[in-house]
Amino acid sequence: MGRFPNIAAAKAKTGAAKGKLYGMYAKEIYQAAKNGGVTPEGNPSLKRLIEKAKKEQVPSDVIKRAIDKVNSGAGEDYQTLTYEIFGPGGSTLMVECLTDNVNRSVSDVRAVVNKCHVKMGAMGSVSYMYDNLCVVGFSGLSEDEVMNALIENDIDFIDIEIDGDSTLIYGNPNDLYKIKEAITSVKDVEFTVDEISLLPKDRITLTGEDLETFNKLITMLDEVDDVQNVYHNVEL
Repeated sequence: MGRFPNIAAAKAKTGAAKGKLYGMYAKEIYQAAKNGGVTPEGNPSLKRLIEKAKKEQVPSDVIKRAIDKVNSGAGEDYQTLTYEIFGPGGSTLMVECLTDNVNRSVSDVRAVVNKCHVKMGAMGSVSYMYDNLCVVGFSGLSEDEVMNALIENDIDFIDIEIDGDSTLIYGNPNDLYKIKEAITSVKDVEFTVDEISLLPKDRITLTGEDLETFNKLITMLDEVDDVQNVYHNVEL
């Protein structure tokens, strides 16, 4: 256990500015509703996104407008794209975008890469160094209770981290909802982490100019409208 000691160190979630955050959720909610239906009860992906948006204080009217856009027959269609980047000092980044214009997305990300004097890698050149996992975090259950819940529901998991009263479960992306259901069957907990994430297999530490360049890179990527998430291998 403890293979992934700190999920926060592996991920820089873009959207610190409210406008960017609202726009990110609006696109994700719209696409989820378009793909799986506008009723949260019948669309687990949409329900999960709405719950996460509310936790991050996204206004209800932003959520409603995104769903209403589907009901109105709007023709927008977003694609998820991932760009692989070699950063300074041996750092690597996986940049997830949700976009309705592929040319704009790659152009904006490439402009940041060029300004920071780093390199965009070919498909697969960075991704093999990351694990694609679901991560579920909560408090209020003992390790034995967590283990029994997973075993009784026949759920395979990759790792479990226990830190005092807090628990993080890492599993296969397809098992996200199964894990949550198994836990709530024992106790009605509030999930502090509920996502599918890319986690680096190894981490590095940056200092000096390399750290400055890395921070600049993260900041500039955060300003790109299409960027949803940035995952990296830098210990912060």
